[in-house]
Amino acid sequence: MNLRNSRSVGACSLLNGIEKQDADSRRKRKIAEITQALNTTPVDVAVLRRMAISEGGLLTDEIRCKVWPRLLNIPVESIPEQLEEVQRENNKDYNQVLLDVQRSLRRFPPGMPDEQREGLQEELIDIILRVLHKNPQLHYYQGYHDIVVTFLLVLGECLATALVEKLSTHHLRDFMDPTMDNTKHILNYLMPIIERVNPDVYDFMQQAEVGTIFALSWLITWFGHVLADFRHVVRLYDFFLACHPLMPIYFAAVIVLYREEEVLDCECDMAMLHHLLSQIPQDLPYETLISRAGDLFVQFPPSELAKEATQQHSLESPASTSEDVQSARRRRKEQLRPPQQQQQRNPVEVQRSALAVVQPTARRIMRLAVMGLTVALGAAALAMVNSALEWAPKLDLLFP
Repeated sequence: MNLRNSRSVGACSLLNGIEKQDADSRRKRKIAEITQALNTTPVDVAVLRRMAISEGGLLTDEIRCKVWPRLLNIPVESIPEQLEEVQRENNKDYNQVLLDVQRSLRRFPPGMPDEQREGLQEELIDIILRVLHKNPQLHYYQGYHDIVVTFLLVLGECLATALVEKLSTHHLRDFMDPTMDNTKHILNYLMPIIERVNPDVYDFMQQAEVGTIFALSWLITWFGHVLADFRHVVRLYDFFLACHPLMPIYFAAVIVLYREEEVLDCECDMAMLHHLLSQIPQDLPYETLISRAGDLFVQFPPSELAKEATQQHSLESPASTSEDVQSARRRRKEQLRPPQQQQQRNPVEVQRSALAVVQPTARRIMRLAVMGLTVALGAAALAMVNSALEWAPKLDLLFP
C-alpha cells in the first residue's frame, strides 16, 4: 500500500512538473511575441490586441505599461513628463471626488503604508480633476474613480492621466453624459444577449421584473468596484481595452448565464433576485468567461441586438402598463426564436442552445482584435448610429 501511494505521489509530482514547464514555455513565447510587436515599426497593434485578449492577458504590470497605451493609440513618447497643476479651489466636482476617493481604501493593496496610500489618493484626485477640467463636456459620475485608480496603480500618475483622458472621451464617454440615457441604453443590451443564449433564465428574470440595475456598477466601473482581487481586475482591463466598448455588457451577461442554477433556484422575487445577482462570486472562472464573452460578441454583435435593446427600453418605460409589457414580450419572444424553438425541445437541443456556437479560438481572437479597431465614438453612439451596421474594420476611425 505504501509503495502504491508513493508511486501515485510521484506520478502527480511529475505531471505537475510537466504542466509548470508547459505554462512557463507558453508564458515565454507570449512575452517574446509582445516584445516583437512592440519593437516592430510601426507597432503591431493587432498582435498586441490578440495578446491582451488571449488566455492570461498581458501577464505583468510592466508589460501593461508598454501595451495599454498602444491599445488606445497613445504614443508614450508624446506624454509630458511634467503634469499641469490642478486647481482644486472652486472646482464643482472636488467635494464629491474627495468623498469617493476617501471611501476607496479597499481598492489599494492590503498592507500598503498609510503614507504611501494617502499620496496615491491625492494623485487620484488630481488625475480626475485634471481630466474633467481639460474636457468640460465630461461629467463626473460615482464609480469613475474605481476605473481611474486601476490605471494609477498600474501606470503611475503621468501615464494614467493620458490613458484615462483618452478612455473618458471614448470607451467611457456615454457614462459621462449629463444624463444616464446612454448608460441605460447600454444596459438594455444585457437581456437580449441572455435571451438568445438561455430563454429560461431570461423568462425567469422577466417574471421577477428584476431589471438590469444590478449590473450598473459592473458596467460603469469595469467591474473594478465589485472584484476584490486586483489581478482579476487588471485581467479584465486587458480584455476590455483590446475590444469593443460594449464588451463589458457581454461579460456581464456571461456572469449571469454562468450562474444559471443559482438564478433559477432563487425565489422569483425582484428584491431577492436583485440581491443575488448584485453579489458577484469572487471565485469565477475568469478565463472561461472571457472566452465565452468573446464568443457571444462574435455570434451576436451589437448591430444584431440594437433593435431589441431599443425595444427593451420601451418595455421598461413608465408609460407602459403591465398588460402592454407582457403582450409585447410574448410577441417579441415569438419573433426572436426560430420556429423549432417554439416547439418542445429535447434535452440535446436545450444543451446545444445553452452552449451556443463557439468560434475556433484563434479566429475568434482575431475577429475581436479587429473589432477593437473600430472604436471612435462612445459605445451607445456607435450602437445607435445604424442598427444594420456590421462592425467591419474602419482604420480611419482608430482614435483620430
